[in-house]
Amino acid sequence: MHYICPLCAAPLVLQGNSWGCLASHSFDCAKEGYVNLLPVQKKNSKDPGDNRQMMFARREFLNAGHYQALSDRVNELALTHAPEAGSLLDIGCGEGYYSQRLFDSIKRHHACNLQGLDISKSAIKYAAKRYPESSFCVASAYDMPFAAQSFDLAIRIYAPSKLEEVCRVLAKEGILITVSPGPWHHFALKQLIYPEPRLHPETTAELAGFDCLHQERLRWQLTLTEPQDIAHFLEMTPYAWKLTADQKINLTQQGLSCELDFQIEVHRVKCA
Repeated sequence: MHYICPLCAAPLVLQGNSWGCLASHSFDCAKEGYVNLLPVQKKNSKDPGDNRQMMFARREFLNAGHYQALSDRVNELALTHAPEAGSLLDIGCGEGYYSQRLFDSIKRHHACNLQGLDISKSAIKYAAKRYPESSFCVASAYDMPFAAQSFDLAIRIYAPSKLEEVCRVLAKEGILITVSPGPWHHFALKQLIYPEPRLHPETTAELAGFDCLHQERLRWQLTLTEPQDIAHFLEMTPYAWKLTADQKINLTQQGLSCELDFQIEVHRVKCA
């Protein structure tokens, strides 16, 4: 992996158990195998990103396979539009569910390596421990610690980022696959919370510096009956804080059904 120093942007070299640059900035590898490249002076809070409780809920929900159809479709598009990609990046990788499934899908066809990045230390700690074949780092998607043109393919699932940074770290004609909520995503939950729920706005397929190769919507009805699955689902959504305790109990007891609506786009870095 071609890391660059988050303080001075010089190349980092692995020596023993630490990554260091010529300016003597040093970053130790954790026992789980990841490296924290988010300096204190670049943090917006003491513990940025999803907390341990949210991460655990999402991890358990995803591991149960409820969003596997989304992961499968992203992997299909990756193989279609970047069939020879060897260097993979998951921006906002969380606990590594989509990362590892992408890696496993690509490596069935040819050798590859995957780098996961997230601002949440709790998530990266879990990802690195569970998926030792891949590399993971704690860092900001707005200031990524990677050399220019390091990756052939990047996925960005629900993760905010700085588009110029994504373009910088992708190789010439590199591929970016994005996933964002479609108009009807989780609408049934919105109906419980808001007097006049609104649909998510449809995003445009135009990204500065990229050509859009493909755009689609992936939709299905999610039905959950197990109380544990429902609790995990509610905890990982942005609406968890808006539902009352009674509403959560009722949903857990009665079952939950709501719309899943994902907007998926495939972009390619424009040739200069």
